[in-house]
Amino acid sequence: MEDEVFQHAVSVFSSLVSWVAAGAIMFGGVVPYIPQYRDIHRTQNAEGFSTYVCLVLLVANILRILFRFGRYYEMPLLWQSIIMICTMLVMLNLCTNVRMAAELSTKRRSFLDFDWTYFWSWSRFVDYLQCVLAFTLVAAYITYLLLDSVLFVETLGFLAVFTEAMLGTPQLYCNYQNKSTEGMSIKMVLMWTSGDTFKTGYFLLTEAPVQFWTCGLLQVFVDVAILFQVYYYSRYPQKPVSHTVSHTTSAKAL
Repeated sequence: MEDEVFQHAVSVFSSLVSWVAAGAIMFGGVVPYIPQYRDIHRTQNAEGFSTYVCLVLLVANILRILFRFGRYYEMPLLWQSIIMICTMLVMLNLCTNVRMAAELSTKRRSFLDFDWTYFWSWSRFVDYLQCVLAFTLVAAYITYLLLDSVLFVETLGFLAVFTEAMLGTPQLYCNYQNKSTEGMSIKMVLMWTSGDTFKTGYFLLTEAPVQFWTCGLLQVFVDVAILFQVYYYSRYPQKPVSHTVSHTTSAKAL
């Protein structure tokens, strides 16, 4: 009798841990952007946040969803991608509104202009939606045609997780250009690091495809590099740049 009670308790505890882990995987990736969203909304300044982070995550998660049609992986990872796509669209909407409110130029840039000079620096949120939709349709069509190819499916999976592993590189480059981490939410990066470490461990424990955990390790490395920038630029402040140069740099970063 006691053995049955103990086994039942272990079973309940195991199920609880599984549910908590699944919930953390699905929603944990969104949490780091909450303080960044609040900072941008409060200050009405989006210069410290690179919107290319949104581009990286949108591409990565769209490809990951398509990858599941060719190779099965756990449902929490699918929901994580869907939730992250929604979150990045919300971040893009805020950053676009803030940037356009502060921009003195009256010239409006559109996705349908097909001007690569202003790629991902458009004036309206709808332009970003058009770009994301166009990419999704093209990628889905190619995936449909080549779904029977094992090489294509495995490559697709690698591109999905490798793109996500490069998540921090736009922010890393933005900080390097500005020679400062001012305007970037340090809480966001700390949450990135802890979340990516947890996620990589989850991949290993659930025996996810090898692309997932190898690129997860790379993602943790990039997070640590950004944290080093926070330490370095706070301990050894760089020479301030002029207002004009700073504005140009921020425009490129965004």
